[in-house]
Amino acid sequence: MRSTFTGIEISKRALFTQQAALTTTGHNISNANTAGYSRQVVNMVASRPLEYPGMMRSNVPGQMGQGVEFTSITRIREKFLDDQFRNENKQLGNYSIQNDTLDKLQAIVNEPTDTGIRSVLDKFWKSWTDLAKDPENVSGRKLVRENANALADAFNATSKQLSDLSNDLTSNIDVKANQINSLTTTISSLNNEIFRIEGLGDNANDLRDQRDLLTDQLSKIVNISVVETPQGYTINMGNTNLVTGQTTTAVTAATLATAMNSGDLNSGEVYGMIVSRDRYVADYQQQLDTLANSIANGQVQITIPAGSVIPDGSVLMVPTNTPTGPTLTPVTYSGPVASRTLASDLTVVVQGINGLHKLGYTFATPAAKGVDFFTAKTGTTVTAATFQLNPVIANDPNYIATSMRTTGTAPNETAVKGNNTLALLISQLKDSKFTFNNGGTTNGAPSIMNGTLDDYFRSIVGQLGVQAQTTSRQTDNQKAMVDQIEDRRQSVSGVSLDEEMSNMIKFQHAYGAASRFMTTFDQVLDKLINSTGVVGR
Repeated sequence: MRSTFTGIEISKRALFTQQAALTTTGHNISNANTAGYSRQVVNMVASRPLEYPGMMRSNVPGQMGQGVEFTSITRIREKFLDDQFRNENKQLGNYSIQNDTLDKLQAIVNEPTDTGIRSVLDKFWKSWTDLAKDPENVSGRKLVRENANALADAFNATSKQLSDLSNDLTSNIDVKANQINSLTTTISSLNNEIFRIEGLGDNANDLRDQRDLLTDQLSKIVNISVVETPQGYTINMGNTNLVTGQTTTAVTAATLATAMNSGDLNSGEVYGMIVSRDRYVADYQQQLDTLANSIANGQVQITIPAGSVIPDGSVLMVPTNTPTGPTLTPVTYSGPVASRTLASDLTVVVQGINGLHKLGYTFATPAAKGVDFFTAKTGTTVTAATFQLNPVIANDPNYIATSMRTTGTAPNETAVKGNNTLALLISQLKDSKFTFNNGGTTNGAPSIMNGTLDDYFRSIVGQLGVQAQTTSRQTDNQKAMVDQIEDRRQSVSGVSLDEEMSNMIKFQHAYGAASRFMTTFDQVLDKLINSTGVVGR
């Protein structure tokens, strides 16, 4: 007699399989909004069939099916899209940091506005023009002093903001190094756990999702390549190993800087931070220092009008033409007033406003030549951070020189207070062409070496605007690329609630049908067992 319990076994397998499918569907629905989660599916196969039962091998064609069972629960994931995402994500991290830094630089430079350095510098030159109209006016001298202090404050504040931004980037590199170490340590722990679980024959789907999510996060910080081995992920940054199975290599800010110099670190947020600090911020700090130093001591050519009296002992650099080209010839003026008085206009090269200011006279008696107008707070080099009005002038505006004429003879030589020659010459420096000290380079391209102060500052603002616009465009394009790849990943691995609800109804109906199938065979067996052999009783 053929076995009647086969149907019970088939229905039991169907119930177990459909229940597993329903449970997995519920797991997918629960994690629909979980970052990094990949939808899972139950892989169903027909159970191994049996030959049609009989005392001897059956000649009936075909085999008797034994129902359904599931072989595994797997996650839906496409490695190609993961590799694409990580490869583009590193560039997004790089461009986003550079874009953020340049946005901050634009806020620091703050041009064009009515409160930036350019506006303060314009007010400084205007105050000299106003003083030239009435050189004996004390209020005019105080106005020059206050505008000079305002210019110094503007340079100092901007330089400090640049320095703070550079320090902030350095601190963030340390933070990112710690974040890298935290991620790699967690990934290595997951490698160990996945290896242990899958060594027992199970699929560690959820742990794999967590590991992939952490790897995605790491890919934005530094450029990485990922290779899966039986021991887990092996992650490298160029030729620098970060993770191998259950072991990790810790990084520091110093090792990251070394990796960048060797080419191992070539993208990611850390790369963007180092580039932003060492290229953009350092470059604008250097250009600002050059501007401040040029105002104080930059070479500029002026023409001193006839009748001017050169202070005793002054050495003027006079441009002359030689067979080898233009050169500067030093000419010393000393002795009586007559020998120091210019018979005609004289073109000379002076060292910025300081060199020009020392060719004039203050209101002191006897006549005293001017002092350096701007000095350094510390050291001898004037930079944006050390730029200041000479404390002597800051304490007494009468030390501001405006006259270039004297009367009398030594030791009773006195300045002509009503003369405004020097004040006019200083006010004209606004439109004079300077030779900028330490012109340097800007991202590999020579910066402006000769021009007006306004030209130089305009070049700084223009360069910053173009760089910010370029990185903004690159960031937008890269983000669109990353979003596109992520959309494709989600179309493959993401959870669709509509699809899961449809699957849930399908598995529910299959489960109900299987339970009804079991009930039917239960009734068959009840009839067979309890009713057989009772006829005639």
